[in-house]
Amino acid sequence: MLSRTADNLYWVSRYIERAEFLARVLDATARLATLPAAYGGAGNEWRSAVLTAGAADTFDQHHGAANERTVCEFLAFNPDNPSSIRNCFEIARSNARAVRTALTGEMWEAINGAYLELRKYDSQKMTREEFARFLEWVKSVSLAFDGSAYRSMLRSDAYWFSRMGVYIERADNTARILDVKYHVLLPETERVGGSLDYFQWSTILREVSALTAYHWVYRESLKPWLVADLLILNRQMPRSLAASYENIVRFLDEIGRKYGRQGPSQRLSRSILTRLENTTIDEVFKTGLHEFIDSFIVDNNKLGAAITDQYLL
Repeated sequence: MLSRTADNLYWVSRYIERAEFLARVLDATARLATLPAAYGGAGNEWRSAVLTAGAADTFDQHHGAANERTVCEFLAFNPDNPSSIRNCFEIARSNARAVRTALTGEMWEAINGAYLELRKYDSQKMTREEFARFLEWVKSVSLAFDGSAYRSMLRSDAYWFSRMGVYIERADNTARILDVKYHVLLPETERVGGSLDYFQWSTILREVSALTAYHWVYRESLKPWLVADLLILNRQMPRSLAASYENIVRFLDEIGRKYGRQGPSQRLSRSILTRLENTTIDEVFKTGLHEFIDSFIVDNNKLGAAITDQYLL
């Protein structure tokens, strides 16, 4: 496979996954922002959405304050934000068009149909209810694209590069959600385990479709360390860091066998997975959740760079 083709497939999946992530972030933020005043919310929920998206610097260049209007417009529709939902879909469609013959018909229909539908949305005229429906539509597009890839692609290098893009992006997104919740949302005056803390964690779990899974696995009320355990170390949870890296290692090994050579990306991915396997949630909190997540995001970015250097240039 040409490196250019592999690169397009990898980034199509990353941008579709990122668009869904942003929709989930905005949906969860809208829920948090509607907390009654009696809960004593931090009042920084919309700022936290920008931080979670990793777009604070770009946002600050365009807006003075983070509120519902500015954040929703910036993360969903702003053409000057490289990672807005609109730009994610447009870039994904452009990459997909460049490798049209490497995609199945169902995958192309999912992304091309989304691109055409997106042009009908006018951010200036959307009510809050219409925006909520827009976010649900974004999630449905991602599910359609992901499902069509899983159900219709030949298990070959095209599939493996596409899936790697999904899991590299998903691992980064899950890590950022955890970090921002733990360090930004809960006010210093609010106790851990209080009503606000409980509501925020339940909203974060809904954001990653994991609230029901949490109760199935732990059968306890929400506890921060158990939520972190589910989203970091539990391989049963599809969006956890451990589950993402289990898949990344598997697909990189498939590519290594296909091309007859292992390289830096295989070694680095195995190293990250081994660290996750040999870590307990108690050790994570002992060293500091923020420090652990920060180190993981750096390592995940290094792996992305290694994959690019080894296969995509």
